[in-house]
Amino acid sequence: MALSQRQQLLQQQKLSPQQIQMIKLLELPAAMLEQRIKQEIEQNIVLEEDHSETEGEEPKEISMDEYLKADDTPSYKTRLNHYSKDDRPRNFQISGGRSLQESLIEQLGFKNLNDIERQLTEFIVGSIDSDGYLRRDLQSLSDDIAFTLGIEVTTDELERLLDIIQHLEPMGVGARDLRESLLLQLSGQTLDTPAKQLAYDILKNHFEEFVKKHYERMLSRMGVTEEEFRAAVQEIQHLSPKPGNLFAEDSDSAPYIIPDFILDYRDGVFDLQLNSYNIPELKINRHYMDVIRQMQGKSDSRMSEQEREAVQFVKSKIDAAKWFMSAIKQRHDTLMRTMQTILDYQQEYFKDGDRSHLKPMILKDIADLTGLDVSTISRVANSKYVQTSFGIILLKSLFSEAMQTTSGEEVSSYEIKNLLEKCIEQENKRHPLTDEQLMNILNDKGYCIARRTVAKYREMLGIPVARLRKEI
Repeated sequence: MALSQRQQLLQQQKLSPQQIQMIKLLELPAAMLEQRIKQEIEQNIVLEEDHSETEGEEPKEISMDEYLKADDTPSYKTRLNHYSKDDRPRNFQISGGRSLQESLIEQLGFKNLNDIERQLTEFIVGSIDSDGYLRRDLQSLSDDIAFTLGIEVTTDELERLLDIIQHLEPMGVGARDLRESLLLQLSGQTLDTPAKQLAYDILKNHFEEFVKKHYERMLSRMGVTEEEFRAAVQEIQHLSPKPGNLFAEDSDSAPYIIPDFILDYRDGVFDLQLNSYNIPELKINRHYMDVIRQMQGKSDSRMSEQEREAVQFVKSKIDAAKWFMSAIKQRHDTLMRTMQTILDYQQEYFKDGDRSHLKPMILKDIADLTGLDVSTISRVANSKYVQTSFGIILLKSLFSEAMQTTSGEEVSSYEIKNLLEKCIEQENKRHPLTDEQLMNILNDKGYCIARRTVAKYREMLGIPVARLRKEI
C-alpha cells in the first residue's frame, strides 16, 4: 500500500484541566470541600488561610501587572458574610465507642480458655460482620485457620467454640442466620410465660410458615387461639434481627450530614444562606509577592538561572492560587443560583415541608430557568443537603416526575406516593390491598397509573407486598 498524507478537519469537545477541576469542585459537598481546600493549601506554598476580618477584592484577570500594582494580594472570602465577627466554627467532639469485636474479645478474656482456644475464638470473632452474623461456613473457617494460623482444627471443635461465643453479649451474636439468632435471643431469656414458649415453638418448628405469614395454616396446625398467637408474635417482634447494630449505632463510623444550605422561613420571608462554617478563607501569602517585586527590579541579564526558575515557579503557584480562589467563588455562585431557583420553584413545599405541595420538577426545568447545563444542575443536586425548619433535605429528592390526572392536571409523583401510603395505612391488615386493588383505588381518584407503577412506588417506599403486610 502506498503511503499518503491528507488533511482532515474535525470538531471535538475537550475539557481543559481547569474545567475538570471546576467540575470536581462543584460535585463536592460541604464536608469534603473543607478537606479539598486544606489539601490545596498544603500543595500550593503561596496559598494560605486569611484570618483577617476585612473583605478583600475578588480575583481578576491573572497577569504580572496586577501583581505589581497591588499593594497587597487581592483576596476574597470563600464564605458569604452572613455571620457576625463573634461567630466561630463549632467543633463537636465525637466519642467513639467499642466495636462489636472488641467487646466480644474482652468478654472472652473472662472465659477459661487455653492459648490455642483463645486464638481460634478470636479468629471466629474476627469473621463476624457488623450485624452480628457469622456469614461463613465452619469448613471455610477451618481452612483459613490452617493457612493463616497453622492450626489444624475440625468443624466440631469450631462448633464448640462458636457455642461459647453465642452465649456472649449481645445475645444472638454469632448466629449463621436469622432463625438461629432469634432462637439464641429467646433461649437467653427465661421462658416463663406461655407467649414466650409459643414464640420459641414458632421459631423452632414453623419458621418458614411464619416468615411467609401463613397464619391461618399455623393456627390450625398448632391449635392455639388468635390471642395466644398474637402475644407470641409480639414477643418475637421484641427481638433484634441485627444484634450487632447495638454497637454500630454508637460507633464513630456513622455518617454525619453537614448541610450545604441553611433555609429559614419567618413571617412569610425566606432567608437562604450558604453554609460556610469551617470553610477556610483564602489569600495569597504576601511574602511571595515581595519576592516577585524584588526580582522584577532586576533585568533578565542580571538574574541567575536559579533566580529565573524561582520567579517562574512563584508565578505559576500564584496563577494556580488565583484560579483556585476564583473556582471556589464560582462554585458558591453556582450553588446559590441553583438553590435559589429551586426555592422559587418549590416555595409552597418549603413553607411547611408537606410533600403533597411538591410540584413536578426535573433537572431540565431548573436548567432552563438558571441558564445552566443539565449536567451542572445534576452535580449541584447530587449529595447536597438543605437544612430547613422541618429537617435536612437531600436536593435530589425534590426532583420528581410529572403525572397527569384524568382532568388533565399535572401532579408530582410524590403526591401519588403519599396517597399510596395512606391507602396502605388504612387497609384491613387481615386482608391487605394487592397492587391491583391499589391501582383501582388510585384510578377511581383520578390518577392514571398502571399496576407496575404502583409496585415500583411501593418498593421505593419500602413497603412489602400484600402477603407480607398481613397481620393476625
